[in-house]
Amino acid sequence: MAATETLAAVSGSLGSIGYGLAAIGPGVGVGIIFGNGTQALARQPEAAGLIRANQILGFAFCEALALIGIVLPFVYGT
Repeated sequence: MAATETLAAVSGSLGSIGYGLAAIGPGVGVGIIFGNGTQALARQPEAAGLIRANQILGFAFCEALALIGIVLPFVYGT
């Protein structure tokens, strides 16, 4: 067997594979945000408005990272 023999060819955009791996981070972040928010609501139900507002803000920041990640392979990809 020759050392230069091709075993598998990679075709398509590797940016989409990179985005699939990068989407794990925001997914974990959203899970942590809502998990801890639920615990906070269980401990202090009177602060529900403030906790919910902070949850939505954190969710928006995490999802912004995911949206940036989906756009970058199209901008810089070849």
